[in-house]
Amino acid sequence: MARFDISDCAHAAIGATTADADTFFDLGMMYSTGRSVPVDYVTAHKWFNLAAANGNKEAIRLRREIAAEMTADEIAAAQRAARDWMRTDKPTARAAA
Repeated sequence: MARFDISDCAHAAIGATTADADTFFDLGMMYSTGRSVPVDYVTAHKWFNLAAANGNKEAIRLRREIAAEMTADEIAAAQRAARDWMRTDKPTARAAA
């Protein structure tokens, strides 16, 4: 299995052929656990949201778990970030949503 390291996933470009639910889920796990990046629930929620929108059932559960630790404003920011990402960054995410 291929492995890639990204120092700042929020600004990383994921090619259209690799933007899938598993990639989004892995990014959510990175940010929710602080694996190679600082813990950031807003960013984790965004990636779990994108994973869920692309069919990952586990992302739905984990998104709900971290949402319990977030404020309403943080959840809203994560949802905006996911919508913005889908709208502006990746045609793959738009087609799957």
